[in-house]
Amino acid sequence: MKNTNHSRSVAGTRLLGASSVLLAALLSGCSTIPTPFSLDEQKQIAAADRKAAGADVEPLAGKLTLADAIARGIKYNLDHRTRMMEQALAVGQLDLGRYDMLPKLVASAGYQWRDKDLITNSKDSVTGQPSLANPYISSDRSHTLTDLGLSWNVLDFGVSYYNSKQNADRVLIASERRRKAMHNLIQEVRTAYWRAASAEKIDKDLRETIRIAESALSDSRKIEQERIRDPLEALRYQRTVLENLRILESIQQELAAAKIELAALINLPPGTQFQLAEPSAGELKPAVLPMPVERMEDIAIARNADLREQFYNVRIAVAETKKSMLRLFPGLSFNYALRHDTNSYLINKTWQDAGAQISWNLFNLISAPVAMRYSESAEKLAEHRRMATQMAVLAQVHLARQQYENAYKLLDRADSIYTVDQRIYEHSKSRESAETKGRLDLIFSNTSAIVSLLRRYQALSQVYAASSRIQATLGLEPEIGSVDDTSLTDLRRNVENAMEQWNRGEALKEPAAPQASLEAAAPLAQGHTSGGDWRDGSRLPKATSHPDDDAPAARTVTWSDVSATQTMGQPKTPGTTWSIADLHERSMAQFTRAALAAHTPTAR
Repeated sequence: MKNTNHSRSVAGTRLLGASSVLLAALLSGCSTIPTPFSLDEQKQIAAADRKAAGADVEPLAGKLTLADAIARGIKYNLDHRTRMMEQALAVGQLDLGRYDMLPKLVASAGYQWRDKDLITNSKDSVTGQPSLANPYISSDRSHTLTDLGLSWNVLDFGVSYYNSKQNADRVLIASERRRKAMHNLIQEVRTAYWRAASAEKIDKDLRETIRIAESALSDSRKIEQERIRDPLEALRYQRTVLENLRILESIQQELAAAKIELAALINLPPGTQFQLAEPSAGELKPAVLPMPVERMEDIAIARNADLREQFYNVRIAVAETKKSMLRLFPGLSFNYALRHDTNSYLINKTWQDAGAQISWNLFNLISAPVAMRYSESAEKLAEHRRMATQMAVLAQVHLARQQYENAYKLLDRADSIYTVDQRIYEHSKSRESAETKGRLDLIFSNTSAIVSLLRRYQALSQVYAASSRIQATLGLEPEIGSVDDTSLTDLRRNVENAMEQWNRGEALKEPAAPQASLEAAAPLAQGHTSGGDWRDGSRLPKATSHPDDDAPAARTVTWSDVSATQTMGQPKTPGTTWSIADLHERSMAQFTRAALAAHTPTAR
């Protein structure tokens, strides 16, 4: 007996030890240790990302036009492609959610084994005494079970139905966000393009003026050292030249990164050297666009991306309320299964069973009033956001229209100032002599002409930026179809046609709301759309005539300063305001006084 107990204790100890080892192995396998990337792995991943970012990007051939830059930005910009992938992901979520409405069809198979027979005793149901018969064996020691079951819950079907409707609205929301990203991208590309164009335009004159100024500064220092003239006069002269050099070098530094910013927006490799096409006369002096505010309001309400997103959010909130109400009802489920068991003791090894079940969580009756109030509040919040967005959009329409008028007035004034400064420079150049006064006049007038030209390009950029803000507020963009399926040449052609149509003022004569569809919303939809008009990507019905279609040109307004075109509610576009020109304007009076002082004869 002692040996038996000792053997059992040893066996128990061994079993406990084996269990401990197995548990330790499982725990060590489930542990997670932070593993940072090595430097080589990071380099490999970064190299792969750079290669993927530049894949399928068509090399730039020839000079870059504005339409080409916008087309390249739409097709190759990484942020815009991210929005397209988010939209494609929303479409995939919609397709996946449709399968949730189907019944559940479950196939299962199992295997059972036991080391001893399943033996059962029985007793008499009347006397309660144990049965005199021998115990029964009713199951094999090992057998397999297979079944194929079909179940369908009416409540789950209703919830899945509203989930699918919400996913469809989320697809449309993703489409609106992609459109908004496209609007912002077009505006940024336009601004960067004109900054780069101004940098190219004034680069040669800028370098030449800096060279002349540095030469004059060197000569003045020699005159001061040799005491040929009064030292105070020479110092005043040097102060004026140095101040002009500071302005010129500041302009040079300000515009040095313009091409780098433009290359990043159109996804050109860093360091790529390219030239911009010479702007046409029509681009340098755009025509005044007709801006009928009533038509602009109608188009913005129908097409603005932010407002349309809020419309879909309200519909999602309504569907959420219906889902909450649906969960308060009892759940009705139907089940059907085909089963098979290899147990040799069974008479019928294959059989079918079916059933129906109704279940109801009675506590839902208690929480029903709270759930209803919450759902109603969510609907009211969504409607309030829609109302607030609509009022903000209408305000943005008027602000964008006013900003365009201000910017166009600024362009006219900047063009006049540049014309005068250029004529002053030509006169100064013709009267240039070896005297100090002549060289100072030449430097001063050339600096003024360069800054005036910079201001003119700045004003031109403000006009196009204001025009882009109007297009973004109205929800207008080139009709391009699927970006992946459209070649860069076709995309450029569509952008050019859309820009020409906008410059002619024809976009504001189009009808209001487009007919939204999942095919139009899908970013990778097959098929192309013809034409190049500023729309939201779907075909629009023909509109009736409107009394404002033939409205006169926009009225002129008084312009105060450059910052007047930036208002509350409209984010400031990076790079649209250049403080260097303002710095020169503030210093103009000081330069004039210094120049007059340098020219005044002094007693020797």
